[in-house]
Amino acid sequence: MPIVVGQDTAQTRKTLSVNGASVSYYSIAAAEAAGLGDFSRLPAALKVVLENMLRFEDGNTVTVDDIKAFSEWAEKGGKNPREISYRPARVLMQDFTGVPAVVDLAAMRDGIVALGGDAQQINPLNPVDLVIDHSVMIDEFGNPRAFQLNVDREYERNMERYQFLKWGQGAFNNFRVVPPGTGICHQVNLEYLAQTVWTDKDQNGEEVAYPDTLVGTDSHTTMVNGAAVLGWGVGGIEAEAAMLGQPISMLIPEVVGFELTGEMVEGTTATDLVLRVVEMLREKGVVGKFVEFYGAGLDNLPLADRATIGNMAPEYGATCGFFPIDGETLKYLELTGRDKDRIALVEAYAKENGMWRDENYAPVYTDTLSLDMGTVVPAISGPKRPQDHIALDKAASEFRKYVNGFRDGRDVKATDETRWRGEGGAPEPQNIPGNEGHHQHGFVLTEDSHYQMHDGSVVIASITSCTNTSNPYVMIGAGLVARKARELGLNRKPWVKTSLAPGSQVVSEYLEAAGLQDDLDAIGFNLVGYGCTTCIGNSGPLAPEISKCINENDLIGVSVLSGNRNFEGRISPDVRANYLASPPLVVAYALAGDMNVDITKEPLGQDKNGNDVYLKDIWPSTSEIADLVQKTVTRAAFQEKYADVFKGDEKWQAVETSTGETYDWPPQSTYVQNPPYFQGMSKEPGTIENIEGARVLALLGDMVTTDHISPAGSFKDTTPAGQYLTDRQVPVREFNSYGSRRGNHEVMMRGTFANIRIKNEMLDGVEGGYTKGPDGKQTSIYEAAMAHQANGTPLVVFGGEQYGAGSSRDWAAKGTALLGVKAVIAENFERIHRSNLVGMGVIPFEFTGGDTRKSLGLTGEEQVSISGLDTIKPLQEVPCTIKMADGSVKEITLKCRIDTAIEIDYIKHGGVLHYVLRNLAKAA
Repeated sequence: MPIVVGQDTAQTRKTLSVNGASVSYYSIAAAEAAGLGDFSRLPAALKVVLENMLRFEDGNTVTVDDIKAFSEWAEKGGKNPREISYRPARVLMQDFTGVPAVVDLAAMRDGIVALGGDAQQINPLNPVDLVIDHSVMIDEFGNPRAFQLNVDREYERNMERYQFLKWGQGAFNNFRVVPPGTGICHQVNLEYLAQTVWTDKDQNGEEVAYPDTLVGTDSHTTMVNGAAVLGWGVGGIEAEAAMLGQPISMLIPEVVGFELTGEMVEGTTATDLVLRVVEMLREKGVVGKFVEFYGAGLDNLPLADRATIGNMAPEYGATCGFFPIDGETLKYLELTGRDKDRIALVEAYAKENGMWRDENYAPVYTDTLSLDMGTVVPAISGPKRPQDHIALDKAASEFRKYVNGFRDGRDVKATDETRWRGEGGAPEPQNIPGNEGHHQHGFVLTEDSHYQMHDGSVVIASITSCTNTSNPYVMIGAGLVARKARELGLNRKPWVKTSLAPGSQVVSEYLEAAGLQDDLDAIGFNLVGYGCTTCIGNSGPLAPEISKCINENDLIGVSVLSGNRNFEGRISPDVRANYLASPPLVVAYALAGDMNVDITKEPLGQDKNGNDVYLKDIWPSTSEIADLVQKTVTRAAFQEKYADVFKGDEKWQAVETSTGETYDWPPQSTYVQNPPYFQGMSKEPGTIENIEGARVLALLGDMVTTDHISPAGSFKDTTPAGQYLTDRQVPVREFNSYGSRRGNHEVMMRGTFANIRIKNEMLDGVEGGYTKGPDGKQTSIYEAAMAHQANGTPLVVFGGEQYGAGSSRDWAAKGTALLGVKAVIAENFERIHRSNLVGMGVIPFEFTGGDTRKSLGLTGEEQVSISGLDTIKPLQEVPCTIKMADGSVKEITLKCRIDTAIEIDYIKHGGVLHYVLRNLAKAA
């Protein structure tokens, strides 16, 4: 399908000749010559957005004043929050978020037919790639059959979802599916789909070149920023609107410049660098802003390292972490098998349109900060937030502080390290006073007595996630650590569940070419699948005796993973402390098996002769790693593995599905159900109504993530979601995960606010998805919400700082809306979740004047009324009346976080998809 460009852009449209071929493009220099402003000092990331304005300028959705605003941005020192309409070139999805998105599109087809329209009006206008990567779970590990057995179980669990996605692939135009077992969406995007400079034909049949841009239904879409592709995560709702031709309404962002100088020192990795970057940028505060990396240090930073930094933009809170096009970009495109003419076009286009980084690159930034990479030290991050950076030599002592803090007030006294570490440093069985062998944080024998468990036992060590498995330097490094450990006779501790889940098949290709996969296999890091696995919470069950020991004795089990997320309750229900680390350190902690061990000073184990082996004995040098990367990571490997990327294996090819313009919803399915959003929808929108007498569903604290609001992992039969499936004769073994059930609103409503670690401050010390019902008694969030809905009572949720941090999880907003929540009131919001709430018709509000839930003394017994909504304007402050439990009244002012004029329309329509659907129906 051709791109549709603006009609008033002739003065900026020019021609570029590359390798004997001519292509049109929209020239920033020509815009300057036309008197539209001075754009020479704009950061490259913002020039990409500016080009988008030039290409789509039509005097209506994009105006000349929008273009001039970018020049004013530079004049005002990097600030000009003007609302603009931005159109990305394409959309990227993964299956956890993609399934509900395709469910919505299928439901919209039903909806538009009901409104008198044509089902074919619901089709993606922009290219959409959906990569199935979130489904595989680690049931089997540590043996040569693990990969095949996990794949078999994946298809058994997810056949209904795969049949549905295959229907979507056939029913919708511009929609491709990358089958299971290929890789993680962001790594497939970086290594294959992304082009840095995109080309397509316009409505006149002429070839046009423009920056490759995208939005994705996963927050780590930002990984591709490392290849100078501007992309970021949005909720599925916003992505669906973008697919259907709706521009993304956004403010011209501030751009924070992050200067990198120096180079990494021996013994440090890209993971150590990114964990430091996350810490610095979280402290700086970059939510809703672009971050662009610049400085002489980029000359020493491989693109794989840049992608690692780009990947974790959600962890430092930025919209994106962008790296401009330079020689390293071209080198990576060549290595990964991109077409030679495309690479030549990238270079010519970037230099012609002012997007090339060289020694003279010196743009204006809103603000800056700097890091000498030579100061980066080996580190991990945890135990429950990515920004909690810990130098590796402090890891053991910091863990003990965490344990002592956690145990405080539980009739457990453990301030003396030696009481539970042993005089020799390494843990040893002891009779701790008051414990007699079964103290809450003492040493406890598992049932079979083969080994002992205690606080700090590392029960999961997982090389996982596109964040790090996309980087051959850390993957080869992990293989070399395994090789040296194997040669000395070391092995993983028997209580550690080890796994290797690369982000693409190319990783296996070079690990095998280097002979390192055998070494990884030897210490338990067998291939378990190509997908997100542990990072998304699909770590699979622990051995029954380990799980039982942890839970019966209330032990603090530990996971160490090379992922990007370590939020509470995400990795495993049996694990309370989760640490992010580089792949080589994941291997090291599997060998040590204990977070109490200071692996920088204490032995990881003993060799064949009983001699102590230290980390320094098995850590490879930078030159060792680089030499092996040079020999084994080849252009041919990328070309071979991506030659038939959409074909899939025999299992995928054998998946049978229905055909037809609309989906034949199977009534018995517990995976895919027709959602209620568009059923009975009127042709005209309603109005925004004031909120009167709302009750409080939940009173939540700081850093409530989308994992807390809508968990992705496993759940038990005692939960509302589990009871729903049990009532439909689904055995517990077939529950799968919340993430895999996102195509069924009945499961997901019941799973909203159901994270096992969420704390509702309406209750006293209770963890999990509980609240008080209308009768004042404790009950599940879901049951209370249904009772309030039956009474016709609107609901509100209160929160603290960084509400909605984490994944771009549309179900965190969908579930909130379906529970009957009309408003979320917090100290501040993370970008994507705020947008998702608006997209589902839920209004976000922020406290003003220093008010917080604590300063107001809220208990959850209040009634809340918010007025001024019937005449609301973007970012308007409105009065809120809180009637306290004792009958007293507090009047406060809230800032409405409906940020733009179009978002007001979304709320009036009940959500962005309702807005799009009604407009399409009118055009029919």
